[in-house]
Amino acid sequence: MVQATPLLLVLFLALGAHGASVKKCNLIGRWVNDLGSNMTITTLNAKGVFTGSYHTAVTATTNEIRLSPLQGSVQRPNQKGQPTFGFTVNWSFSDSITVFTGQCFVDDDGKEILKTMWLLRSRVEDIKNDWKATRVGINVFTRLEQQE
Repeated sequence: MVQATPLLLVLFLALGAHGASVKKCNLIGRWVNDLGSNMTITTLNAKGVFTGSYHTAVTATTNEIRLSPLQGSVQRPNQKGQPTFGFTVNWSFSDSITVFTGQCFVDDDGKEILKTMWLLRSRVEDIKNDWKATRVGINVFTRLEQQE
């Protein structure tokens, strides 16, 4: 029994150290998605409200793409390491708006990943064209590394 004590102590410390080193996702920063769109989240307050900007790489319009504002909220900020969130992008160059919902994950290598699903609503001329006004999709965002 005496010989097992050091082994149990080492095992306990190893497991405890692993649990203490779980990295939390931080939404603030610059992100890029699987289509090459860039998102920057600049502020996140204590209530979980955040703001930023979105520059899409894709569009269904012929208008010139412009930087667009985003605003959202994160569920219970600083409570969980991999929070859920939602945000809205009000497109500056088209008559449409997109809402995103997702979760921030930290993978086994410590890399932060945002898994999202979105609904894009475009303006249509009349109710007969409502059937084509909403699109749905998914995006995966990864953090853009800082340039030094």
